[in-house]
Amino acid sequence: MPERTRRTVRDLRRGNRSTLLRRLYFDGPLTRLELSRLTGLSQASVSNVVAELLDLGVITEAGSVESDGGRPRILLKTAPGHGQLAGVDVGETRVLVELFDLELTPLAKADLPLGDGGHDVAAVVEHALSGLRTVITESGVDPGSVLGVGVGVPGTVERTPGTVVHCQTIGWEAVPLERMLREGTATLEGTDLPLFIDNDATALGQAEMWFGTGRGCRNAVVALIGSGVGACVVVDGAPYRGSAGSAGEWGHTTAQVGGAPCRCGARGCLEAYVGASALLGRYRSAGGTTATGEEESLAALLADPAPAAAGIRAEVVAYLGAGIADLVNLFNPEKIIIGGWAGLLIGARMLDPIQQAAAEYALRQPFARTSIELGRLGPEAVAVGAATLPLARLLDGGGTIEQTRTGQSAPAVSRPGPPRAASPEHLS
Repeated sequence: MPERTRRTVRDLRRGNRSTLLRRLYFDGPLTRLELSRLTGLSQASVSNVVAELLDLGVITEAGSVESDGGRPRILLKTAPGHGQLAGVDVGETRVLVELFDLELTPLAKADLPLGDGGHDVAAVVEHALSGLRTVITESGVDPGSVLGVGVGVPGTVERTPGTVVHCQTIGWEAVPLERMLREGTATLEGTDLPLFIDNDATALGQAEMWFGTGRGCRNAVVALIGSGVGACVVVDGAPYRGSAGSAGEWGHTTAQVGGAPCRCGARGCLEAYVGASALLGRYRSAGGTTATGEEESLAALLADPAPAAAGIRAEVVAYLGAGIADLVNLFNPEKIIIGGWAGLLIGARMLDPIQQAAAEYALRQPFARTSIELGRLGPEAVAVGAATLPLARLLDGGGTIEQTRTGQSAPAVSRPGPPRAASPEHLS
């Protein structure tokens, strides 16, 4: 018989704080009366909880509105200066670190190329720590006010005692990334910053679902197409992780049996046909001229009128369309959202033919109820998504830093996101 979970008064108060804080974060500013109506809490409970959140400094007053014959009602909203959130994107060619205020307004950024060292773990850790030092120094914030550091990484994030990362494509096997980063952050400005590590596609998915194209959806697939390919499958508002956290490895589904070799060691993976690294390899083999950076090289491929380049683009349309059709048939999502720097470049030029190709392979009924759209948060959305990892813990903890600083290895989304989320202006 399942063991009953006993909720204490403290748990109930924290739950009420979380409910109001999430509502203010995504839909504020709101009055106390509006909060009562939207949450179902009594006006007395709302008043008590609001007083606690004001004392914590996580919310603030934001003007007033006229009432029906009474005194003006005070508007409330989250306080952007309550603390800062750091997002780290461990990409294929660089480590990007950004610092945000509580409303995810960017404060500082450090973009550090990986260079010839590739994904040497020590180099990646040093880049992340160096980037954190840079953004904290450049923004001038007190390191003690940073609520947490979210890190988006390729591959599978295994939550053992400590968090380890497995990623065949970059040669990582059970890398103790949490321990290595924690040892570094313990000496960072004398502050032990809380760490939240998750798959990069899952982090991107949370950002797009909360603030981007996925707002208002409960079931969606957010595709991350960069040098490699991944996806975040969102079911009833939360990411589906599978039994060991590796769900969403869409790039390593088989597009062609016995096909092109993939970086993971298998053959015929979708990533070997639509990932930027594979595309640029075929482009160079066909005589195309590539630039120093992957983004510039992919842009050149997409604009090249030569027959060889046109043939590669036609293959991308066919394989990506078929891969999207698989997502439609498997998951029946409301939306499929294409993100990642390469996905946005490809989609901006070829979204219509990709949609047509998907229609040829997908079942008609679910395809008719699925929209295929581009992400709204831009090519640096993984860093934004990484910053939402500590943000999610702060919201679930009802605004207390102590709650945020416990259980750092928690998943990116501890419970479903809001059914209707207002987008911060800078993310629109």
